[in-house]
Parts: sequence; C-alpha cells; structure tokens
Amino acid sequence: MGQLTKEQGGWRARKAGLLKQWEAVQPTKTHVFWSWVAVMALTMVLGFTWGGWVTAGTAQTTAETMMQDAVVKRLGPMCVTQFQRSPGKEQKLAELEKTDSWQRSEFIEKQGWATMPGEEKPDSKVAAECERLLLVKK
Repeated sequence: MGQLTKEQGGWRARKAGLLKQWEAVQPTKTHVFWSWVAVMALTMVLGFTWGGWVTAGTAQTTAETMMQDAVVKRLGPMCVTQFQRSPGKEQKLAELEKTDSWQRSEFIEKQGWATMPGEEKPDSKVAAECERLLLVKK
C-alpha cells in the first residue's frame, strides 16, 4: 500500500513540475484584463446559445406570439359554434372538404364563421384554427 507504482510516481513528478511552473507565473495587469474580457465574452456566447438567455426584444416578441396563439385557440371553438348554428351546415362542410387546402380558410372567412361578435371582419388565423377543428371533428 505504501509503495508507488512507476506510473503513479511519474504522475506525481509531473504534478510537482506543473505546480512549480504555476508558482513562477506572474501575470501582468494586461494579462488579467484580457483574461477577464475573454471570460466575459465566453460567458455571454454560452449564455445566449445554450443557456437560454434572450434579449428583452426577443422576450417581448415571444410573449406577443404566445398571446396571439392563445387567443386564436380560444376563438377557434367559437368559430365552430357559429358553423354549427348556420343553416345547411352539412352541405357547407362537404363544400369545405372539396375546397383546395390553401383556400379553405378563405372559404370559412366568406361564410362569416371566423368573424367574432363585435368584429367587422374575419380573422385569418381564427379561420385556420376553425378549419383544423372542423376537419378533425369529422
């Protein structure tokens, strides 16, 4: 237990040599300054790429997008309810299914289902959500 292997002895000798070299290092103010600059830059790069940091503008944009998506998710079922109350809904649903996929939202807007109470014109995002809900329910 008390004896060192050749490999362990070599490691300790290298460690001792490195400690002597480290003790001999005397950094200048310039070295310390630029080291801190490099550390700060590296911290910022890592923080913004992997750390999840965002700027205030990005956070604001993300919050607004999430808010709009939440409103659309809440208004989509209202659009479906307006569809359910419309006369000839089975025929209109069949027409919607026959309509090309890129024109379905426009079809829903023309029917007035995506126009919410108190609004003058339909919302295209609500129409898209309504389309999704109507075709899933089938």
